[in-house]
Amino acid sequence: MAQRSVLVVDDDAAMREMLLSLLEEHGLAAQAARSAREAVERVRETEFDAVLSDIRMPERTGLELLGELRDVRPDLPVILMTAFGSIDSAVEAMRVGAFDYITKPFKRDEVMVVLERAFSQRALEEENRRLRRAVDQTSAFGDLIGRSPAMRELFALIRKIADNRSSVLITGESGTGKELVARTIHFAGARRDQPFLPINCTAIPEGLLESELFGHVRGAFTGAVASKRGLFEHAHGGTLFLDEIGDMGLGLQAKLLRVLQDREIRPVGANHSIKIDVRIVSATNRDLRKEMDAGHFRRDLFYRLNVIPLHIPPLRERPEDIGLLAEHFVRKHACGARRVLSPAALERLARCAWEGNARELENVIERAIALGAGPNIDAGDLPLGAGEIAPLSETHDAQLQRAVVKRLTVDELVDQYIDEVLQTTRGNKVQAAQILGINRRTLYRRGERRAGRGDGPSPGEERRSLEERP
Repeated sequence: MAQRSVLVVDDDAAMREMLLSLLEEHGLAAQAARSAREAVERVRETEFDAVLSDIRMPERTGLELLGELRDVRPDLPVILMTAFGSIDSAVEAMRVGAFDYITKPFKRDEVMVVLERAFSQRALEEENRRLRRAVDQTSAFGDLIGRSPAMRELFALIRKIADNRSSVLITGESGTGKELVARTIHFAGARRDQPFLPINCTAIPEGLLESELFGHVRGAFTGAVASKRGLFEHAHGGTLFLDEIGDMGLGLQAKLLRVLQDREIRPVGANHSIKIDVRIVSATNRDLRKEMDAGHFRRDLFYRLNVIPLHIPPLRERPEDIGLLAEHFVRKHACGARRVLSPAALERLARCAWEGNARELENVIERAIALGAGPNIDAGDLPLGAGEIAPLSETHDAQLQRAVVKRLTVDELVDQYIDEVLQTTRGNKVQAAQILGINRRTLYRRGERRAGRGDGPSPGEERRSLEERP
């Protein structure tokens, strides 16, 4: 929380000094104001990350201060402090826009926990604004990059569904950019000015995940010292991104299904439901159909989530995007310095299988920039490992010269080129067909013709090969 700043507002000098001392102990930049009027002046002059204010103050109360600050800085989280007997006032403050409240007397750690949540939400809102500006200033797809047919199809689908409220299920291998696609769907659509809130269903234990999603009331369980709004309520009007949905437990799946059916949530321990307007975008790298067959994922929930299926192909199936992404990552990590990938470096990158997809490619580029010297990034500067595909047996120039000497026909030369491409893709005909600019069926037909000439596998062997390989 270093470098974050907090404004403490309280007419009690002892309370101000105690809070200032606490905040400074935790590395925060803290200032104090003795009244609501002074607080408004400070906020106009200084950029704060949070305000910690008492409710009962002379002249103007903390509730009145909250209203004024919403006019001056609507994005500034305000946390109110109140005595136990003023809980009703605190609840009213939450209703009109306070981030949270703390009841006096409070524990020092409680203050820091609430502030940390406020800082996290503020950081997320700042990131959302950055992405919204990126969509506005560059293209309809923000940071999404690609020129392959698969990515162009993806962009076209995003255009169609961006303004829709239907649930979207994004599938793809780890590292393909599923959250980036989810953000692009949100910021390219009608909900762009509303919250986009992501949550990783794997990173949070199931017992806590329910509270994070639906919220809880005070006293709902041990440690619930105050009521808390869940992500569904925070995302009202916007989008909730459920990453790694395939890892969610069956008990919570049933509760999520009820939310999708009824469009309302019930906080943990509450006796009432809350209507919500939230678009659900979920993602997984698992095969949910296999998970359903194994009894690990509910079929009824799958069909609720999979209204609009969207698949991101792995990077190895769209090799024409590798160079484009690599140059983007160079600009991102060079921090304004002039760094350029050499043709040899680009060729070497194109020969990699990229099991970790775009995330692995970015990691390689970042390390090359960090460890390299000079403006040029050459093939030898790339920290590639076992995933690198073996180089061609000879250069293209040597192949052409040999073809001229041997007086090869065009068909024979094309066949040799197809063989070399298949070698670089390790027999992956989907990837080879994309590199060659032809469809997979064409490769099958050429194999049959070559078998008829006696210089290739038999049609049965070629068919089996096609069926066995991806």
